[in-house]
Amino acid sequence: MSKRQSSLIFFVSLVILGTILLQMGLYVISIIVGWNMKFNLVAVCHSWLKAFGLSFLEYTLDGLIIYTLLCSLWKIGLHLFQTIKMKKRFQQYTEEKLTIEMNQVYESEKEEILVLSHPTPIAITMGFIRPKIIFTTGLINLLTHEELKAVISHEKYHKDNRDPLKVFLLSLSSSIIWYIPIQKWFHQKYRVIQEVLADEFAIKQQETSVNLGSALLKMLKTGKQEKMPFTYVSFADTSVNYRIEYILNPIKDAQLQIPLRIIIISLIVFSLICGLFIYALA
Repeated sequence: MSKRQSSLIFFVSLVILGTILLQMGLYVISIIVGWNMKFNLVAVCHSWLKAFGLSFLEYTLDGLIIYTLLCSLWKIGLHLFQTIKMKKRFQQYTEEKLTIEMNQVYESEKEEILVLSHPTPIAITMGFIRPKIIFTTGLINLLTHEELKAVISHEKYHKDNRDPLKVFLLSLSSSIIWYIPIQKWFHQKYRVIQEVLADEFAIKQQETSVNLGSALLKMLKTGKQEKMPFTYVSFADTSVNYRIEYILNPIKDAQLQIPLRIIIISLIVFSLICGLFIYALA
């Protein structure tokens, strides 16, 4: 697994999402402002449906467009609401002295680390514009200094790579255009690759996998962590099997299993949309 693979997955997923949303957005604007869009994809679909005597499917197509756009607005709004709500809760549990101390110890700029007073060991990275590394006093009590350092290095990779934002975009894409199933696969595999790459970064920082491996095992023994209602990347709830395999044998490169059936279905759906658009422009 490599950085190139994760970048390619993210790029292709956004291209698919962007192409579909752009056409749907232009179609909605054309209806609202009365703009005659000669080359709009959905308009071409309508004309084809009429030509084949399937005009009743126009309503189905309109319904899909309305659903996709409304679902996008709903999920974005819900995420913003839940994030603001959770940040207010975090402020109540913030350990000010420990936060300052940890930022000094790990030489974090602009208070990148936030320590919360909570018995459950948690380590996550959240935030789109200025992501922060958040962990609890329960984690500090559970891990040794070197293990905690490995976990912070892992989360620092996610922060520097802006993974919370990227994971949210992939999650949004997989949920609102579910009719292109490869999007869900992209979302799942991106998270797997990024977790392995974050582990790799932490191991290189300490030149050993012992601390990272022991920290992961300790957190797994504490039980499954409760999911939070917003997008974040967590140290111990994603891609555990791949990560353990990598930690035990970092030389072995875990290969992605490409789902040919899902790719074929997705290509057919996406190619049909692109084909209609090219026909409209011709």
